[in-house]
Amino acid sequence: MIIIPAIDLIDGKCVRLYQGDFNKTTEVGSDPRSQIQQFLTDGAKIVHIVDLDGARAGEAKQYGLIQDLAKMSTVPIQVGGGIRNLQTVERYLEAGVTRIVLGTAALEDNTFVTEALTQFRDHIVIGIDAKNGQVATRGWETVTAIDFIEFAKQMEALGAKTIVFTDISRDGTMTGPNLAQLKQISEAVTCTIVASGGIRSMDDLTDLAGIGMKEAIVGKAIYDGSIKLKEVQQ
Repeated sequence: MIIIPAIDLIDGKCVRLYQGDFNKTTEVGSDPRSQIQQFLTDGAKIVHIVDLDGARAGEAKQYGLIQDLAKMSTVPIQVGGGIRNLQTVERYLEAGVTRIVLGTAALEDNTFVTEALTQFRDHIVIGIDAKNGQVATRGWETVTAIDFIEFAKQMEALGAKTIVFTDISRDGTMTGPNLAQLKQISEAVTCTIVASGGIRSMDDLTDLAGIGMKEAIVGKAIYDGSIKLKEVQQ
């Protein structure tokens, strides 16, 4: 399994949210440039970066910083947050980003996500964030009536190859991943499912591997030392 360390950005700082709540924000780690260097030193194979300001605003807010991080990185960078048009996709790809995560736009703009998957299929990842099985958008602040499984099937039909699935109620809580929903979505589609949310220990990683997960995004557990990236990668 590939462990993907996460850098969530607000105002140029590394933060973690609790259950996606912007009012429950904790600054973590060091500055983003030092943090990505530490992840590289510890053997990261991919790094996940989220522009949380962009997710709320609906446009890339920290492009310059993410561009710098992409230039620094010797491994693929996966970026999400506020990517709502092809121009932003193209700018990030030109900046050296490998994977582009589409969440809100994938749900709200069918024309855009179809074009993105047609033109840049190998670089597009669909982000499905859910509360009680219903898809949430706009920085997780709007919960829709759309079932996460049905949405996953729609994205697969459009050509999506990879889906990041996050149970928002688990994110940042260190209560363990939602194995039941992850198993459900992985059995419903043929896309590669990237597990995200609540991962707290090596046992959780073993459990995720046991249900067929090949990639997992880990944030808080790495920052607080519960999971040591260097040891996992070795």
